[in-house]
Amino acid sequence: MATATVVKGLEGVVAANSGICWIDGYAGVLAYRGIDIHELAENSSFEETTCLLWYGKLPGRSALQEFSSKLAESRQLPSEIYSLLRSFPKSATPMEVLRTAVSALSFYDPAENAVDHDSNVRKAFALTAQLPMLVAAFDRIRKGRDIVQPDPSLSHAANFLWMLHGEKPIPAATRTFDIALILHADHELNASTFAARVIAGTLADMHSAITGAIGALKGPLHGGANEAVMKMLFEIAHQGGDPVEYVRSLLAQKKKVFGFGHRVYRTEDPRATHLRKMSEQLSRDSGNMKWFEMSRRIEEFVRNEKKLNANVDFYSASTYTTLGIDLDLFTPIFAISRIAGWAAHVIEQLDDNRLIRPRAEYTGPEYPVKYVPIEKR
Repeated sequence: MATATVVKGLEGVVAANSGICWIDGYAGVLAYRGIDIHELAENSSFEETTCLLWYGKLPGRSALQEFSSKLAESRQLPSEIYSLLRSFPKSATPMEVLRTAVSALSFYDPAENAVDHDSNVRKAFALTAQLPMLVAAFDRIRKGRDIVQPDPSLSHAANFLWMLHGEKPIPAATRTFDIALILHADHELNASTFAARVIAGTLADMHSAITGAIGALKGPLHGGANEAVMKMLFEIAHQGGDPVEYVRSLLAQKKKVFGFGHRVYRTEDPRATHLRKMSEQLSRDSGNMKWFEMSRRIEEFVRNEKKLNANVDFYSASTYTTLGIDLDLFTPIFAISRIAGWAAHVIEQLDDNRLIRPRAEYTGPEYPVKYVPIEKR
């Protein structure tokens, strides 16, 4: 029987050509279309970054205005989707709701099965605009509040905070959230993006690919890790214990400490660099340093004890909490950002498609095994 090299988890295996995102895990580099994430975080907006991901270059002023206007025009949901959101059980989690609602949106797409380039770009605009609306609307519905409609005068980041809280966000909160969206917008062939490309590769529709990506993002080893980080901080605060001793106990029990280490990076996750700064500044501005100081002590301990660096999830937890965002919305917010990258990859996959069909190394009984009639078993 022929043998092949098996790489568990496909670590280091190159599965596709892509011009969207480049990572150098040893140097700690993340770049979208060749532009360093630090430059984008310091200078760009989510709209401009999304335009870069989809079209391959930074837009001029008029092109960016046109892109933003098109995104604003796409911020609408069918009335049936609002009815669907109201019908979900109270036990439904926001990620379950988002996954189901995105799938249901396909019913109302005028050319759902079209997979040509222009159709995919149109769907990308629609889904990027609609995901924040779904998350904010469901959160308000479950809290017995009126749904807040988007404001066309606000940016993408400001609109989400406005639709979620019902108050116009201050500039510092908007900018912080905007940077968080930029940092999470793409990350090459992570689990959810690879799932989206596999689904798109079958010539399934954009909604199917994004629904599958959301399903992959839901797992605690992917998008759910930031929730796990904040749950840990809440638990430490509830117990009134020392953060370092709490984490020391977890390590002694061989339990995972979420928010540390990365499959790709061998140095600090460049996204964590910005989220750490934002968490600290937000904490200072709010006059509540509690979550940041706990996080900082844990980070220093784990780095010294296990030689592991904080990843994107670790400080996004305290950043979102300081912005007044509920714990179970952290992963949906990840999706609100990552839809930009997912859509870019679906468009790229379908522009030059080949069905993704890897093989498995068989480890079952050696062939041939004879069939035994049921009366002789």
